[in-house]
Amino acid sequence: MASFNKVILLGNVTRDPQVKYTPAGTALCELGLAINRYWFDKQSNSRREETTFVDVTLWSRDAEVAGEYLAKGRPVLIEGRLQLDTWDDKTTGQKRSRLRVVGERMQLLGGRGEGGGGGGGGGGRGSSAAPPADSYDGPPVGGDYYQDSPSSGGGGGGAPADDEVPF
Repeated sequence: MASFNKVILLGNVTRDPQVKYTPAGTALCELGLAINRYWFDKQSNSRREETTFVDVTLWSRDAEVAGEYLAKGRPVLIEGRLQLDTWDDKTTGQKRSRLRVVGERMQLLGGRGEGGGGGGGGGGRGSSAAPPADSYDGPPVGGDYYQDSPSSGGGGGGAPADDEVPF
């Protein structure tokens, strides 16, 4: 039987992207997307809204571009595939799992002034990229596998000039 694993998401970035590098030098960026769904509820005669939060992982050049040009609130289109992460919770010993999207293509949307402004760029283990420890015990990331971004500061705070945009 044939299989097909393709996801297309259009949403807003929930936190400034943080770029990290593997020991082999491959860029990695994890970001969150908020995707809104609107509908009209006939029973309550009102417009309703539902927000879905999705974790996205980008690799290589897409990760570097996301770190440089995306910021919290910016709209982005991501094409990718679903991946299931499983791990053992260290505190309870239970098996845990999380479904995330591995981005294979990214398209920046909106104007330069839209959203949160310039990109994030830097990396840091204590940044807002990680959920609060008491609410989420995610898969084991960090440790020896990831290292902080070589750029120590956050990327530029303003919009890049036309000749600096990589796409």
